[in-house]
Amino acid sequence: MGKLHECEIHRLHPTQITVGMIEVHDKRKHIETLGHHELKQYLAERPIPAVFGPERKLHITDHHHLARALWDANVETGIFLVEADLSDLTVEAFWIEMDARRWVHPVDKAGKRHPPDALPKHIDSLVDDPYRSLAGYVRNAGGFQKTETAFAEFLWADFFRQHVRIGTAREEFDAAVQKGLELAHSAAARHLPGFVAADHGESRGK
Repeated sequence: MGKLHECEIHRLHPTQITVGMIEVHDKRKHIETLGHHELKQYLAERPIPAVFGPERKLHITDHHHLARALWDANVETGIFLVEADLSDLTVEAFWIEMDARRWVHPVDKAGKRHPPDALPKHIDSLVDDPYRSLAGYVRNAGGFQKTETAFAEFLWADFFRQHVRIGTAREEFDAAVQKGLELAHSAAARHLPGFVAADHGESRGK
């Protein structure tokens, strides 16, 4: 079981290149409605998974959208669940171990994989991928189930990228979510993690 820590947001190091900024924006709006005690409880219920790396740098392994939303909302500190202390490893050995544990996803919004040194150095340098937002909203609407598969939403984002057009206006994004919901239940998505068949609602994958 990991240990909970409180840490300043500006110290965080991402382990992925992209996020969905529409999702970040909506999380930020919600965070800004919370009072001090409500925010403390909100964060305590959603600890951000993280790993200590070389030089005791804190690398977050999930919840990048929440971390970016906190930064954009000018929240100075967050609650983190430290899953491992790999600070005694060399930089090269650290990234090999992170990749082996599926804790790093250096893939850009075109689906191209990069070496770890291409990862953003700070939360505010994460790149927007609207299809990652689309995947998150389709999942929240019941399009597919959340699973333990690493970076499952990125797999769905790549799937939607091939089939759904996202416009620039919010109403166009909402229309894309509806189209994504239809596709998520179709036979074309059967191979993806968390697939839910439209006819009887049972999961066909993980």
